[in-house]
Amino acid sequence: MNSSAHVASYSDPVEIPASILRRNNMWDALLRNATRTAALTVLVLLGGVIASLVQGSVPAIKAFGFGFLTSSSWNPVTEKFGALPAIYGTLVTSIIAMVIGVPVSLGIAVFITELCPPRLKRPISTAIELLAGVPSIIYGIWGLFVLAPFLQEHVQPILIALFGHVPLFNMIFAGPPYGIGVLTAGVILSVMVLPYITSVSRDVFETVPTVLKESAYGLGCTTWEVVRNIVLPYARTGVVGGVMLGLGRALGETMAVTFVIGNAHKIASSILAPGTTISASIANEFTEAEGDLYSSALIELGLILFVITFVVLACARMMLARVEARSGSRV
Repeated sequence: MNSSAHVASYSDPVEIPASILRRNNMWDALLRNATRTAALTVLVLLGGVIASLVQGSVPAIKAFGFGFLTSSSWNPVTEKFGALPAIYGTLVTSIIAMVIGVPVSLGIAVFITELCPPRLKRPISTAIELLAGVPSIIYGIWGLFVLAPFLQEHVQPILIALFGHVPLFNMIFAGPPYGIGVLTAGVILSVMVLPYITSVSRDVFETVPTVLKESAYGLGCTTWEVVRNIVLPYARTGVVGGVMLGLGRALGETMAVTFVIGNAHKIASSILAPGTTISASIANEFTEAEGDLYSSALIELGLILFVITFVVLACARMMLARVEARSGSRV
């Protein structure tokens, strides 16, 4: 009888004082309003950036129209401007960075999570993450005084000799070896995006359930088979996100590319030749721009870079959504 009453007492609802409820509601309302304000602030700032870029680009848009995107002319004296060389250089250097950086980053992430001895895992991870903290101007100085001479003396002559008689490739790797150029800028960018892709990939690889990998090893799978069939499919959404994060970093890099790309407003079929990017053009010429049309053309370049970055991120979101939907349908 006493035990039943004792049990019943535990099942009775606990009445919370009204003062505590009011205080909790107040904090909930404060948190809700604060987070809503933060989100709206981001949207307002983004809208302000877009509006300022569009407003500053109006003179160039009226003067050149759509031809600004297709013209290769860039002559401040005659006020003839075209964005095509800068757009071309931005896209090509970013593609080179991804071609080099993505396999290396994924290889490092796989080594850290699957093959690295425990005592070396933390030092290697820390060293990779420290690369993200190196200022871009340091990368530029290193690229100009170390990487560019090395490529000019040891790498570019080999590429020219190796592909000199191969159709199509003999145009992509046409000489002479300048040292500085689009290829050098792409290599610099690949080093700069490496810590971002590696860190994200390593983190998502570590989320793969251990039981899945142990089951695969128990069935006789090799490490390569486990990585290809278990780790990468499970973590592909995060890997794609890390790659897109690195691509966004490569598209907008300024100082390091300015040091090594050559800053030539022209389109060359060879990636060994000098070129330019949107961010490098703005950094080099904005302080010297005289006249409203010259400044407006540079601002329109910034607007184009903004649009390119937005399109890349939008495509990344669509790709991630498609991958997630495909994974859900398989489940």
